[in-house]
Amino acid sequence: MARKKRKRQPKKTFKFQLTPGGVFGLGIVCFCLFMWMFLLGIWAGQTILLPSAPSGKLKNNLNSSSEKNRPPVQILEPDGKKKQAR
Repeated sequence: MARKKRKRQPKKTFKFQLTPGGVFGLGIVCFCLFMWMFLLGIWAGQTILLPSAPSGKLKNNLNSSSEKNRPPVQILEPDGKKKQAR
């Protein structure tokens, strides 16, 4: 029994043709996109890693009011530790 040979369908090819000006324009667009993403990444990283401090007026008001109303600091020792006699 002889096998029937199937006819191969021709492969569909895709051509991408650009003029030198089109290649240059595509390069400029890609460069601008990558630069935008780089700057956006730097800004986001700085914002996440180094959050901004409160503004000067607010910071001064918070410090002055909280220091006046703050009770004195007490040093507490855990119950499990024994005090050593000298």
